[in-house]
Amino acid sequence: MNKLTKEILSSSPLRTALSVLLGFFVGAVFIAAFSAEVQTAFSYFFARPADAIFTVFRVVGDAYAALFKGSIYNFNADNFTTAIRPLTETLRLAGPLIAAGLGVGLGFRVGLFNIGATGQIVFGLIGATWISTRIDLPIYMHAVVAVIVAIAFSAFWGAIVGFLKARTGAHEVIVTIMLNYVALNLFTFLLRTPGFLLEEGGGGNPKSDTPSENAALPLILGNDFRLSWGLVLAIAAVLVYWLLMEKSTIGYRFKMVGHNPDAARSAGINVEKTYIWAMAASAAFVGVAAANQGLTSIGGVTPSIHANIGFDAITVALLGGSSAGGVLVAGFLFGAFKAGGPAMQVIGIAPEILGVVQALIVLFIAAPPLVRALFRLPDSEEKNK
Repeated sequence: MNKLTKEILSSSPLRTALSVLLGFFVGAVFIAAFSAEVQTAFSYFFARPADAIFTVFRVVGDAYAALFKGSIYNFNADNFTTAIRPLTETLRLAGPLIAAGLGVGLGFRVGLFNIGATGQIVFGLIGATWISTRIDLPIYMHAVVAVIVAIAFSAFWGAIVGFLKARTGAHEVIVTIMLNYVALNLFTFLLRTPGFLLEEGGGGNPKSDTPSENAALPLILGNDFRLSWGLVLAIAAVLVYWLLMEKSTIGYRFKMVGHNPDAARSAGINVEKTYIWAMAASAAFVGVAAANQGLTSIGGVTPSIHANIGFDAITVALLGGSSAGGVLVAGFLFGAFKAGGPAMQVIGIAPEILGVVQALIVLFIAAPPLVRALFRLPDSEEKNK
């Protein structure tokens, strides 16, 4: 693990908060620059400059107010159920992001760049969908078995990467990218093939049957909300991740290999075997996201059910510094982005703006010298002297 990677993953809460604020600030610039109202106000700027400035603040304020109402609380709602629904949507969307972010973050801690979370989610979905649509089991047991199978399938797909790296020296980035394509196309093939995952009587459409009621993850707050036990699984995964990485011998070995594989090898650690176990563990956390997606789908699973969670997980892991608490908070933030995006679009703000904000946050997180220069923060090494 090189010096820059270590600095990114050890980002202080202050630098992380400043990176988030910078992302929102630059996002505000984009919102104002591409607003027709602001452009009109600036066309007579020299005649009435106050109008232009006021319009900028109003447009940006309306945009971020819409984000808040769409992701946290809608003050204009007619009843409490409708008002609090945005928060439950944020929590629902954050669940798989947290789980997948933990998986990617574990890879970072071991010095591995797991860019294959999408393929691992999809392969986990194959197992979860098969169990939930083709196997009959008693209530409660069905969902538990489906979750375990999703995690096992994802872990197996990740272990392949670790095995190839350990035995052949293949770079995990190349292998995971290629396995993403393998998993996606295999999943689509199975969804199109009668007798496998294809919806019975579906006429060849790439869609599975709806998961059995026994296998579906139960709703936490009743039928008025879509928030399910997928969030509980994600929070449990955070606890397991913390225990694994901070309180166990295995986690110590993972971190030691990530810090310096040569020193770890000299200390008697089997680095190659550690890579295999690390990639399997990384993908296992991603499998929790697969279970969440596959066992909460309405109307059946489709090839797009992965919803790019695997790639979003990279940004969540980076923002969270690959720590349990950091990934939890980052997952909630990006869940809020996903939940609040439609509300911003309703008032005329392009949904791509939030993508810009997310990308900028990650950019600032990944560029510690830039943030230090902007805010005159001390270098971590200088601070420790």
